[in-house]
Amino acid sequence: MRTPFVAKTIATQAREAGITDVVLLDNDPSKLAKYGQLAKEIAFRINPDLNVSMTQDPESALLDCDYIITTVRVGGDASRLLDEQIVEEYDLLTQETTGACGFAMAMRSIPVLIEYCELAKRVAKPDHLIFNFTNPAGLVTQALNSLGYPVFGICDSPTELIKQITAMLNVKESSFSCNSFGLNHLTWFDDFRVEGKDVTQEVINHQELFSKTEMRIFDRDILTFSENYLLNEYLYFYYYNKKAIRLGGKSEFSRAELIKDVNVKMNIELEQVDVKNEFDKAIQVYFDNYNVRENNYLKSESGVDRVKKYETPTAAEFISRADEGGYAGVALNLIAAMNGARKVEMVLSVPNNGAIQELNNDDVVEIMCAIDRGIVTPRKQKAIPTPILNLILTVKEYERLAVKAILNRDRDTAIKALTVNPLVANHDIAKELVAKFVAAYGDFGGTWK
Repeated sequence: MRTPFVAKTIATQAREAGITDVVLLDNDPSKLAKYGQLAKEIAFRINPDLNVSMTQDPESALLDCDYIITTVRVGGDASRLLDEQIVEEYDLLTQETTGACGFAMAMRSIPVLIEYCELAKRVAKPDHLIFNFTNPAGLVTQALNSLGYPVFGICDSPTELIKQITAMLNVKESSFSCNSFGLNHLTWFDDFRVEGKDVTQEVINHQELFSKTEMRIFDRDILTFSENYLLNEYLYFYYYNKKAIRLGGKSEFSRAELIKDVNVKMNIELEQVDVKNEFDKAIQVYFDNYNVRENNYLKSESGVDRVKKYETPTAAEFISRADEGGYAGVALNLIAAMNGARKVEMVLSVPNNGAIQELNNDDVVEIMCAIDRGIVTPRKQKAIPTPILNLILTVKEYERLAVKAILNRDRDTAIKALTVNPLVANHDIAKELVAKFVAAYGDFGGTWK
């Protein structure tokens, strides 16, 4: 779905990152014909020198490659919808990356990504790097790192909040810095600076903070609880859990239903378009549908509209306007930094290595990192407020148990993981959920014991 944005970012930054060839891989030929071809046309119009090809063959796609971006949805939209249907029976949160649905998604994703990582180990360049965006990104990255694969977890949620804050302050992103720490979809932000000057008070007291940034879904007094740390929007599902469940239940459609319907409609409409020869029309069809999902992001669970409403651009507008980056931008910035092109700071999911002293060194955290000449260093954190730290420790223990359960296909450990997860936290429900997930997805990765 987001491949056109990835193509634009790569094409825009390819020269600086030293990228000459891109291979788009999908096991669904109809998706390659639509979204792959659309991405290829976008890249050509931005950077004709970039060689973009498409394939259904994983081995040829990964052969001698330097970098791999993984964004897969194992089981497709149907499995996402089934996750919701199973979990909503217990009046629990049905958000796809956290809680019980996140565990179900990880059950499907991790075994498949291990296969790709093993293939990359055989046919990609020995020093290849993998950038994982497959959700639940933190849990998946934890699993792959525990097996020794060279994986960085990337997410555009922290980047988006930082962009919104710089726009709110009317300053250049290059002059702005901040601290971020926690786990994927469970991060906090502080120490805001412009040209090195501390502007934290200006940020937290800004009249637009709760209207022009993703803080829009929180009440202002959340800052009293968080001790003036800003919050990743996914923390809404922890701190406003009952509200999210209640509003989601009243919604005309669930998130999975919306995504499924949008994708079906877009696929049908793109079938009628010759993407290469009717590029303008293809762009219109794509954005008319894509923007439906974007404009409804978190709306049914929070009752709050997005900071900005996404409108359909013309093909010329999309090609010419500045690239917004997204998760591909995080990956490309990291590639440039690893190649020594520039020293950067960015939020990544990486092994903790002492950055948060209460966690293990091999625990994957999502944290502000400094990247300089191929070395990635997570920022060491000072005293983290106890309420924040307690949630980090609890969710990380869930992630450890979830990874262990999925890698060993162990039901008892899976039950323990979901019981620890604060968005489930009921042993009897955890047992029933695991039984239903194994019945639905047990074929992924082998037989569960």
